[in-house]
Amino acid sequence: GRMWVYTVGFTVLPHVGGFLGWFLNRKEIPAWYEKLKKPSWCPSRRVFPVAWTMLYTGMGYASYLVWNDLGGCNSKAIVPLGLYGAQLVLNWAWPPLFFGARNLNMALIDILCLDGLAIGTLCSWYRINRLAALLLLPYLGWLAMATCLTIRIWRDNPERKPGRSD
Repeated sequence: GRMWVYTVGFTVLPHVGGFLGWFLNRKEIPAWYEKLKKPSWCPSRRVFPVAWTMLYTGMGYASYLVWNDLGGCNSKAIVPLGLYGAQLVLNWAWPPLFFGARNLNMALIDILCLDGLAIGTLCSWYRINRLAALLLLPYLGWLAMATCLTIRIWRDNPERKPGRSD
């Protein structure tokens, strides 16, 4: 009867860091982000909260499926849930690096490492629960776009990188 608590907990968990990242950095978006040179294909600011709500919900529920199929937190769960946890930490670290610290170099390194961990998570989950792995596909697609966007912003805004004199 308590499985719904785990389902909700795992599903909500990714939203916690996502919300905190937005809340702590929300003032930097109009103050700094809007002034950056961005490619024409950059999504509208209004798309991001909707996209992340759906993506965090999917990945959170998928993590529950993997946890449940593995029988909880045990030795079999260390790698698949460890990869998930590590990529989630890097996911949550990106907004403070990018918006808060305005550090395009560190944000780029973060998202490239995040990509590798997210792919590793999907590969490890595929053997455990195919639905969970499939639920990560939209996230990987969005990460690919976000990585390309981060690379373009990093490349096209050299004066915004730390350590460069104006």
